Amino acid sequence: MSYEPGSTDCRLLIDAKLHLENVLLTLYSMPHTDHIQRQLKAVYRQLEGMHDLKRAAGSQVSLQNAEWYSATTQQ
Repeated sequence: MSYEPGSTDCRLLIDAKLHLENVLLTLYSMPHTDHIQRQLKAVYRQLEGMHDLKRAAGSQVSLQNAEWYSATTQQ
């Protein structure tokens, strides 16, 4: 299935999540990787949260710099 991201930020987040999904699929078949899988799933959820923020705020938020994070934590 193809996708059409709304911005460069969204494309980067979608790509990062896709790469994590592939890593998780690989690790799933390897023994003793549960702890790594949990950590990667937590990172995936963080990326999904960033993606939700970007979708909600649109062009008002750019994830290309560190200022988006400080602005969201000060509210």
